[in-house]
Amino acid sequence: MSSILVVDDDADVRASIRKALERDGHSVTEEPDGQSALRRFVAAPADLVISDVFMPDMDGLDFLARVREVFPGARIIMISGGGDLREESVLEAAEKLGADGIMEKPFDTRELRATVDEALSR
Repeated sequence: MSSILVVDDDADVRASIRKALERDGHSVTEEPDGQSALRRFVAAPADLVISDVFMPDMDGLDFLARVREVFPGARIIMISGGGDLREESVLEAAEKLGADGIMEKPFDTRELRATVDEALSR
């Protein structure tokens, strides 16, 4: 199926997403932060990236913006457990930066699969 890069500083979240998507036949790689994810993506772009917003070293919004600079057509889903940037949520900010989908944690496997399918079909 598709290659998917999962970026989250929580190993349990990464593993949960990986297991769900591998059951659907996707090839999934994981990275714990935006810096390492950016290096991996530049070296070998995935069909889809699922990235948390709040991470050490490089947050998800910076990661999203940098990927969009180099690979404007990359498909990216942003996830977050909440948080605000002044008057808008971080997920609203991610949409404005060009995220192909957003999901608020916690999400279930059905929502994950639907969001992934939608992003991959674009």
